[in-house]
Amino acid sequence: MPVDATPDPYTNPLVFGQRMQVLRTRRGMSRPVLGGLLGRSPSWVKQVENGAIHTPSLPMILRIAEVLRVRDLADLTGDQTLPVDLFIGPGHPLLPAVQAAVNAYPLASDRQAPSTAHLRLRLDRAWAARHEARNHREVIGGLLPDLIRDAQLAVRQAEAAADRRAAQAILSEVYSLGQFFVAYQPDSALLWRVAERGMVAAQESEDLHAIGVAAWLTVQAHRDAAHFDAADSVNRTTLEFLEQFLPDASDDVRAVAGALQFEAGYTAARRGTSGTAWSWWKKAHATAQGLPKSYYHPITSFSHAVMSAHAVTVAVELHSGGESVRQAARADADTIPSLPRRSRHRIEEARALQLDGQPDAALAALAKAHECAPETIAYNGYARRIVLEETESKSPGRRRRASELAVKLGTLAA
Repeated sequence: MPVDATPDPYTNPLVFGQRMQVLRTRRGMSRPVLGGLLGRSPSWVKQVENGAIHTPSLPMILRIAEVLRVRDLADLTGDQTLPVDLFIGPGHPLLPAVQAAVNAYPLASDRQAPSTAHLRLRLDRAWAARHEARNHREVIGGLLPDLIRDAQLAVRQAEAAADRRAAQAILSEVYSLGQFFVAYQPDSALLWRVAERGMVAAQESEDLHAIGVAAWLTVQAHRDAAHFDAADSVNRTTLEFLEQFLPDASDDVRAVAGALQFEAGYTAARRGTSGTAWSWWKKAHATAQGLPKSYYHPITSFSHAVMSAHAVTVAVELHSGGESVRQAARADADTIPSLPRRSRHRIEEARALQLDGQPDAALAALAKAHECAPETIAYNGYARRIVLEETESKSPGRRRRASELAVKLGTLAA
């Protein structure tokens, strides 16, 4: 390695500060930005990286890992004896079956493909089952292999151009359902294959709704990987394309546009640009106001009900504790029909309370999230971080509650 090359924290025995510097640089994050997100000064970051300040406490390590999107704490600490995956959940028992269906390369079949109307009915039922299930990965993981195979077959056997486009729209949405299953599982390459195939199928379909949904999920995948520029590019391009059709578009297409507007705000908040983040939230809110009050998008959850939950997310990503709690107080989780989305909101509420220095209330919110949808919280890195942080609490009662929840999440052994 050249003497001036950036050291590799995964192969060289670097100390904590050096690892933090390398990972920060790889994320394209400056010291002032990292310090601001951690509530510390740029000089504090520099002193940690230079070794003037030794390894921080576990709570601070967990917060650094969250901001830098470090998936395994060992990548940051260098301690390979206690690997802890933060932003990757456990591999679901049904993951191999879904992997096999996605990775297959079918060329011929003796059976007749189901009609697109039949596939549409199965997909609608799958989305409904996902929202109603406390363990949604268990539900959709059982449905996905056959849906993937049948939708692929429908595309291959379609003869007329219109039939092929309709089948591509179905296939794209099947891949969208697949992303909800694959996300945060230990196969990131599979996630990107599913996302890319969904985008290609959507483009082939020329269906506005399919194009918007595929873009919405791709934006999330890029943002979770800290590819902020890519997330913004996909979002901007898709919104510009959809805008020309919105005056005459269906509620579903307008809802997807609103979901993309919020995602633009979410990415801006992750970047730390407050004005841009709230500006996009307001645009999304205006779009939601233009939809029927009872409307709820079956894939993105975009609706009147979810906008207050989205406001909590923006405030939390901007690391504004007081504003996060104020927004959480305005939100009513019970108005969100989807159990996984309601659980996700409880997690965001917990993040807000933790930021505001209310760890007991944060643990209570996480307990509600677990009661609502156990699989959602088990695969959520933010929830895992808060729980692990509080297992080191000086309060015996809080430490006990956090440890009990950590066992349920699988982050600590029983």
